[in-house]
Formats: sequence, C-alpha cells, structure tokens
Amino acid sequence: MADKINIVILAAGKGSRLKSDIAKPLCRALERPIVDYVIQELKEFVGVTKLDAQFHIIIGHQGEKVQDHIKESAKTLNPKFTWQKEQLGTGHALMTFFEQNEEAKKNEYTLVVCADTPLITKEVFGTLYHSIKENDSQAVCATFETPSPRGYGRIQRGEVGFCIIEEKDATSDQRLIKEVNSALYIFRTDHIEKRINHLDQNNKAGEFYLTDLLKIGDNVTAELFEDANLFIGINDLYQLAEVEEIMLKKKIANLAYSGIRFIKPSTIYLSHEVSIDEGSVIGPNTFLTGKTHIGKNCVIESGCTIKDSDIDQGSLIKANTYLEGAQIGRECAIGPMARLREGSIIGDNCKLGNFVETKKVVFQKGSKASHLSYIGDAQIGEGTNLGCGFITCNYDGKNKHKTIIGNDSFIGSDTQVVAPITIGDECFVASGSTITENMPDKSFAIARQKQVTKKNYAKHFLKSK
Repeated sequence: MADKINIVILAAGKGSRLKSDIAKPLCRALERPIVDYVIQELKEFVGVTKLDAQFHIIIGHQGEKVQDHIKESAKTLNPKFTWQKEQLGTGHALMTFFEQNEEAKKNEYTLVVCADTPLITKEVFGTLYHSIKENDSQAVCATFETPSPRGYGRIQRGEVGFCIIEEKDATSDQRLIKEVNSALYIFRTDHIEKRINHLDQNNKAGEFYLTDLLKIGDNVTAELFEDANLFIGINDLYQLAEVEEIMLKKKIANLAYSGIRFIKPSTIYLSHEVSIDEGSVIGPNTFLTGKTHIGKNCVIESGCTIKDSDIDQGSLIKANTYLEGAQIGRECAIGPMARLREGSIIGDNCKLGNFVETKKVVFQKGSKASHLSYIGDAQIGEGTNLGCGFITCNYDGKNKHKTIIGNDSFIGSDTQVVAPITIGDECFVASGSTITENMPDKSFAIARQKQVTKKNYAKHFLKSK
C-alpha cells in the first residue's frame, strides 16, 4: 500500500526585496512562474515513488492570484489551499495548515518546501524520502555547505540528531558553521503533532520557527548535498538572475547534447517552453521566447528575436529578424531585418527579405517579397512575386480590409493596392501603380500619371555652380 504524504508548499510570502507588484511565487524565471518548477518536480517525484499525495499550497500575500494560477496550472493534482493571514514564521505556517486541514494528520508523512526554490529536483525529494524510510527517522532535512553562510540557519550536529540555529540567534562561533539549512524537510506527521503546539516566539525575529521541530537528541537526520545551487531561494532580483542563468545553461546543454549547435551560447536566451529539433544552428545574441519551436536543420542567424513562432525544417532566419506569432514553412528564407507579426503564415519555399513587415497574412508556397514592403490583412497565392516597395493599404482610419492576390502573379516595384481588393491569377501590375479596382485572371494593370518632359527646364530647379 502506498505511503500517504502531505505535500506542503510555502507560498504566502510577499518577497518585498524583489521590488515587484507580482506575488513572489508568480515571479518568472525563463518566462515560467517559479512555483511551477517546484510543483512539476514534486509531481514527478510522487509519480516515481508511487506515493499517495495530497498537494497543499499555503497562501497569503496576493493569495487569490497565486491560487487562481495554481488551480489552472496544476489542476490535475487537485491542490488544496490554506490561508495564512498573518506571516508569523514558517512554524506558524505549518500550525495554520494543520488547523485548517484536520484530515492531513492521518497521512504518515509531511513534506515541506518553499515555493521560491525552483532549482530543486525530484531526485532531491527522492533522496530525503528514502532517507527517512531507511533510517526510520522522525524527520529529515536537506543541507548544503557554503563558504558564505550569512543569512542561512546553521546546522549544529550532535551525536544523535541535530538542530538549526537561525542567523539572528546564532553566536559568533555558530556563525562560522558552513553547513546550512535548505528549508526543505520531510517529517513524520505524528512528530509534527507532538511538537507543533509547543513552538514559541522566544527568538530575535519574534517568529514561530519550523526549525524548532528539529533538536539534538531526537531521531532526526540531516542529508548533506554537494550542489548548493539546488537550494537557491529567490529573495531578490540578483538571485532571480542567478537562477535563470543556471536554468538557461542547463537547457542549452541538454539541447546541445541532442544535436543543436549554439554559436556563443552565453549570449543566447531561451524561455522554458522553447523547443528545437536536431541539426539546427542558433546564432549569437538570439532570443527565443514563448512557445517557439524550431524544426530540423534550421539556421537562426545572429540578433534574431523569435516569440511564439513555429519554424519548419530547413528554413533560414537571417540576422536581426523579428518574428512574433508567425508560422514559417519548410525551406523558407526570412530577412535579414524582416518583421513578421501576429498571424503571419508563410508557406514552404517562400522568401521575405530585408525590411519586409507582415501581419495577418498568408503566403502560399513559393511566393516572394524580397525587400522594403508592408503586407497586412492579405492572402498571397502560390508563386507570386511582390516587388520592392509593395504596400497593402489595408486601413481606412476605422476598419481593416483584406487584399487577395492569386497564383503566379507579378506585382511591380513601388506598387500600392488599396483594400479591399482582389487581384487574380497570372496578373501583372506595372511598377509605380496604385491599384484601386479588382483585376480578373491574366489581366495587366498600370495606374500612374503620364510623364511630362520639358527640355532645358531643369535649370530652373538646380543651383548654379
């Protein structure tokens, strides 16, 4: 029969040092709320160990927002929420939890973890769980060593058990201890029941310390981990940057091992949801964000920003191109310095060159707009060529209108089409035209003023030398 365990995530803190209006658990690392990383690793830990787990989130500051987010992001876990109206310490958080969740006392184990430690892994949880089982301990705490222990609770070991001395209450000798508390614990629930109501505020912080549940002489275990980075808690923006950098290096390394080449990876940013298929090359100073997917054997040159876009295999995104909400087909060439905005759907073998901007446009297979164009609210057929300086005049000051151009048509340079308008298949529009009327298939259009040339007249406009 599976062990029953309470998973208690402490997510009530304000995080004032982050200087943000966003609740601390919802602050983002690689564009994902930090609490989501913790929940994901816990979910995988529970799955591997086959525990019967109930997830509980202790909320306080901006609790409604934290609750709404977790209800949606972790709805398959059916999480429960405990309100900690006053933040009187981690011990008080656990007191509040058991006061509001009487049924939780029936579960054999209680795991307590902070919402602001997104680098913790399922392996860490597994190590603690196996430790408390194998040692038949009343509690187990994850610890690590650091050359700069300031701010951490120090681990003072005894012949049996250990205790944790908080920084404010430590003596000068105790502050020299390098082994520190990670704030990750698994308790036997009956151990908490015996001790929780005896916690007091007789300390310099005036708080109820969860760490007072662990004492020298008790059958409690401190598991020392080598990698201190696993336990970085995000308390300020610098620590958030540190965590993001560690996450990013790990993500890039994993992708590199799977067959993606990164040129100068220290300059590249990838958000959590970005995926890249093998054989692709990512140039320096590139930002890939949102739900972006890069297919096989693509090349993303330097300085590109790609958000929530899908690029199919074999396509080339040239330098300094900006894509947002775009879909790029196979074997396309985009850029350099192109901008494809939301709703741009580009078919296979298309070319959109430098200083081309698109929005809500469909380019079908093999069509081209090589330079200096704006194409919005348009549908472009297969094999059509849009010349330099082509513009869809899609906005009349109140409403947007659609342009439809058929297959295998040629639109000359410096042409404007005033939407709504339809140009058929195999049409030809002469350069310098402003097209305001629909064109049937195979038609030719020219719309420009007749040229007037006056001999010997230029001297009236040129400065004499």
